[in-house]
Amino acid sequence: MKKITVMTALLIATPTYAGSCLEKEKLIALDQQYEIAVQQADIKFLSGLLADEFYWVHNLASLKENKTQLLARLQKEEKPKARRSHDLSVRILDNTAVVEGLSSVDKWNADGKNFRTARYQVMRTYVDVKGACKLLAIQSMKVWSSDGQ
Repeated sequence: MKKITVMTALLIATPTYAGSCLEKEKLIALDQQYEIAVQQADIKFLSGLLADEFYWVHNLASLKENKTQLLARLQKEEKPKARRSHDLSVRILDNTAVVEGLSSVDKWNADGKNFRTARYQVMRTYVDVKGACKLLAIQSMKVWSSDGQ
């Protein structure tokens, strides 16, 4: 009986995330939703997804943004032609997950007919907060561009 009581106490005290958003397939789907929301400047979706403490370090620390700054920039900036993530992997520890891979962004050239592509190595950190995933941090590094820059 004593063993059962101790085992039960351990199970209750140990946090579990099995039913949480921190499952590989759910995270990859959520990460794809994030890419679409950034492309479309979906402020409502991003406001709910981004943690209040959100922080993004861009290529070579050329830009650092918090949640408020990112949402303001997206409202002013011209929308890209396309954004997509690929070659993603997920690492999970307790209530935190890192989605790592490549993000390709197509932007229109000044002529409005042709576009250029930039590819970034990205790491996006998600945290399970009471069953909901919040995007806490991003670090991105440009690894290739079609215009050679």
